[in-house]
Amino acid sequence: MRPILIIFGIVVGAVGGVIAYRALFLDPSAAVVITNDEIRELPNYTRVVGGMVLLAAGAAIAFFTASRKK
Repeated sequence: MRPILIIFGIVVGAVGGVIAYRALFLDPSAAVVITNDEIRELPNYTRVVGGMVLLAAGAAIAFFTASRKK
């Protein structure tokens, strides 16, 4: 059971990292802010936060499963 949980945590963390990376750097912007001085594009922060939560949860599952001693 422990190896399955470790692999599951690594997979969840990797998926979360990919979602956050794509939302920050690759996908089109969610909003555009136009001011007198500049035009800024803002990423989709919902996907960024969701990806980071998945990354942290997957890392925690893998770490605590691997380091738990009986």
